[in-house]
Amino acid sequence: MNLLDNILEFNQQFVEREDYKKYQTSKFPDKKMVILSCMDTRLVELLPHAMNMRNGDVKIVKSAGALVSHPFGSIMRSILVAVYELNADEICVIGHHDCGMSKLKSESFLDKAVKRGISKERIQTLEYSGVDFKQWLKSFDSVEDSVKDSVQVIKNHPLLPNDVPVHGLVIDPGTGKLDVVINGY
Repeated sequence: MNLLDNILEFNQQFVEREDYKKYQTSKFPDKKMVILSCMDTRLVELLPHAMNMRNGDVKIVKSAGALVSHPFGSIMRSILVAVYELNADEICVIGHHDCGMSKLKSESFLDKAVKRGISKERIQTLEYSGVDFKQWLKSFDSVEDSVKDSVQVIKNHPLLPNDVPVHGLVIDPGTGKLDVVINGY
């Protein structure tokens, strides 16, 4: 049985047992916060528990490295929707130690793409069309500096109200310890 079939089989039982009832909440975050965090698997349950957040407390947006790579991309749009449409009053960017984005190399990434069947010609066409893979697949040396950069992109966005604090933190994926990089107050 493949992974999707396993998921669907479990889901059918989940619904039949009415296990969903313990997760029911509204679409509005109770603690009025939106969090941008990394998509790292170690943070899926650790991050909310380390912050005393339960289902329904916050909106969580995830991206590789907790990066806001473009001020008018989907990550920033999601944050602004949380503020304007879902009543989030605070924003928290949370990076983590030992992040895979800190080790990302565009050359290695593209080599893996070629090994998975993407032609070198397609990559060259994208480069010719203006895709700067070194910038698009940009890594970072310091998670603290990366968090500061994302906070600055958010805080300086022309559509973000001045009264919304933007915090920056770093979490240890082993212990859950949070360190403040930027206190948005």
